Amino acid sequence: MSRDRGPRRLRRLDRSALIAASLTALSLTASGCVVVHGEKEVLPSATKAEAAKALQQFTAAYNKADKAYDSSLDANHVTGAFGAIDEARLKAGKAVSPDGNAAHAPLELSDTKFTIPKKAGWPRWFVTDAAANKGGSARWVFVFSRDGLADPWEAAYLTLLAPDDVPQFKTDKDGWAEAVPANSSELAVAPEDLSKDYVTYLKDGGDTFAGGRHTSAWRTERSQKAERPGLVRQYIDEPLTSGDYQPLALRTKDGGALVFFTTRHYEKETAHTGAAVPTPGKGVLALTNGEIKQSLTMEFVSTDVALDPKGSGKVKVIGRIQGMTSAKGE
Repeated sequence: MSRDRGPRRLRRLDRSALIAASLTALSLTASGCVVVHGEKEVLPSATKAEAAKALQQFTAAYNKADKAYDSSLDANHVTGAFGAIDEARLKAGKAVSPDGNAAHAPLELSDTKFTIPKKAGWPRWFVTDAAANKGGSARWVFVFSRDGLADPWEAAYLTLLAPDDVPQFKTDKDGWAEAVPANSSELAVAPEDLSKDYVTYLKDGGDTFAGGRHTSAWRTERSQKAERPGLVRQYIDEPLTSGDYQPLALRTKDGGALVFFTTRHYEKETAHTGAAVPTPGKGVLALTNGEIKQSLTMEFVSTDVALDPKGSGKVKVIGRIQGMTSAKGE
């Protein structure tokens, strides 16, 4: 099932930790004290040591969960779109192989690079990209985020990119990156609008997005699959933009941004009279509610990443990982 947590949960912070984070500067004046709050200060989201530890803890938990097909083992290390996909994948795997993943091979990351933005307020987040023992030559690109000092770092986004597709990020003299506001008007499309504009494009086409595997080619593929002998497929796409699904954007060297965002997709298969919907496997059935009589509606969550140019131009969707999270039979 989709791990849709809604608005980010509020967590009570230890008083001493809150004071340490908030009182970043204290100066005395003739009229009294001036307090600068950490929540309003532009600060690095994490140190590189903290980021490396977060990645190590995630990888260990992810491998344990994958081996056992048990989502409780990495539940505290994943969130958002990636969390929803991961939870459903493990549930489906458990249904197919109750004793665990016999084909498990631990994920091993190497040549890891950390891109950590300076920003104010929560959530704090950072990006890692690394080589891996899976996925060929692709770089595994994660976004880790957290809501407060007492919270663990959680992987919110994952995409696999060709090494040449990972852009160069703008950094300051100390090596810290720049987070782009969700409502930025400097880009071709504000990050907060990308999810909505993407699903509109998938339905109607248009000039917002450059052609490619995840845009024009995907629209063509779905059109070709829409109707086949005895079966009709319908597609509905929805934006996901709030809470754990909010878009996150990093400034690139050319002034644009790399934007991570989320979309939800439904695919409904309906059999013609006298025909039957193809019988799904155990993994799909584990995520399905209701009895499949004439139709099956599958829900997918997609982690998307795009290059959003400065000023004007077409947005290029360079990565997308989609996973089934639930289904309904009718």
